Amino acid sequence: MDWQNVTEFATEQSIDSRDVQTRIEELESILEDEENPAQDDDLADLLKTLREFRDDADSDEWPHGIRFIADRHFVDYAQELAENIGAIPKDNSWPCTCIDWEQAAKELQMDYTSIHVGDSCFWYRA
Repeated sequence: MDWQNVTEFATEQSIDSRDVQTRIEELESILEDEENPAQDDDLADLLKTLREFRDDADSDEWPHGIRFIADRHFVDYAQELAENIGAIPKDNSWPCTCIDWEQAAKELQMDYTSIHVGDSCFWYRA
């Protein structure tokens, strides 16, 4: 991901920890380059935020890939997950068309941990 500022990062629907790590390393290289006169405050703020995000996640799974789901996208994620694991039949007829996906998402979140970036919240399995 080529996030240029914190807002771009915080408005993602889904984030992979490996993408965050790659961007951290890119930004460290850019900002530590003494020949780079464009020491961009946005990039410095983004680097700080990405490092804090990584530290807050505090998981041994970080290098292997942790998926972070934006709170505003979590209901869709819950439905996609249910379909992908076969909990919802392919024909998706009654009573499956009557599922309260907001409630299902809330119950699924019990197995997830939240992490915040500004006003945005992301969920991940710890």
